[in-house]
Amino acid sequence: MKRLICLGGSITAANRLFCPDSLGEGYVSMLPPLLPDFQILNKGIDGFTIARILQNVDRDCINLHPDFVTIQVGINNIGLIMNTDRTPSQQTEMMAAYVKEYTELLSKITAHTNAGIVLVEPFVFPHPKEFINWIPHVKTLSGHIRELADIFGCEFLPMHQLLNQEARRLGYDTVTTDGIHLTHHGHRMLAQKLSKQLSIMQTDKITRPDEFS
Repeated sequence: MKRLICLGGSITAANRLFCPDSLGEGYVSMLPPLLPDFQILNKGIDGFTIARILQNVDRDCINLHPDFVTIQVGINNIGLIMNTDRTPSQQTEMMAAYVKEYTELLSKITAHTNAGIVLVEPFVFPHPKEFINWIPHVKTLSGHIRELADIFGCEFLPMHQLLNQEARRLGYDTVTTDGIHLTHHGHRMLAQKLSKQLSIMQTDKITRPDEFS
């Protein structure tokens, strides 16, 4: 059985500390029936930024010897840009710092494990309207994460456009609870996309083991 560790903030955690199985109430809790051959550990923590995941990566990931890792992080970093009254130049500096931290995070995981890694794109919704101004920063960070996926040989899972398309089709309240977090339907979409990607990676790992050794 392969071990999957899910890293992230509150979207990943989804009240996991209050659930008997510690999987939470979100997308991570929906993965076991979709990935029956995986042991799944939810290590998401409310409020975590990229820096906080980096600070705890030994405890929450590397020391647990994962076969696969998912990382869903970034929106708390964007919140710091938008909610701290920063100048444009300061916002640019903060974004550069986030990219540096994400690079260090992937450097550590790839140096100390042979895990296949999925980088889940951060997402936000223009509902309520206060989050409209967040979207350019989310897209900028997403672009950097996509580049890091190429550099480190990770998989990039695009979710921002997919979730927003569904929200426009069915109504935002069907997909998001507050413009950042997901409803059950939103979590189900993420779980389905993520499980498909992990299944492909698992198959590749079996058929091409030398690339992961």
